Amino acid sequence: MKVVLVTPEIPFNTGAIGRTCVAMDMELILIKPYGFSLDEKSVRRAGTDYWKHVHLSEYDNWQDFLTVRQPAHDALYFFEEHGAQSVFEPVYQPDCFLVFGCESAGLPAQILRGSEDRVFNLPMRNPLVRSLNLANVATAVVYQAMRTQLVG
Repeated sequence: MKVVLVTPEIPFNTGAIGRTCVAMDMELILIKPYGFSLDEKSVRRAGTDYWKHVHLSEYDNWQDFLTVRQPAHDALYFFEEHGAQSVFEPVYQPDCFLVFGCESAGLPAQILRGSEDRVFNLPMRNPLVRSLNLANVATAVVYQAMRTQLVG
């Protein structure tokens, strides 16, 4: 499994997700542009001394990622607060891509177009909360996806 962050904006979230990827032995894929420099102290601080162990791949844009990696449609799992399905529904493929958008806008419509059946949400019980922190959502999704591999 791999985590894909499309145009991440907050270095702390990227660092924290990188740390989760190290813990779970997963690749972190970043799609440019970023709202920060990977050299920023805050990325390294959030990833603590684990950042140097992140299996990191970078792509200039979404199309570059698709061209190089050529993921199968069924291997892409997109996560949005408006996803029609819960993250708890699928049994995740072992070699899948868990795709998250930027903190302020989520995933661009052109990326989701034609993949509506692949968009999932992390349920929230209280409607007062509009969204959750990206690093928290990614970590919850990673562990749910890994859980389905252990029991599925």
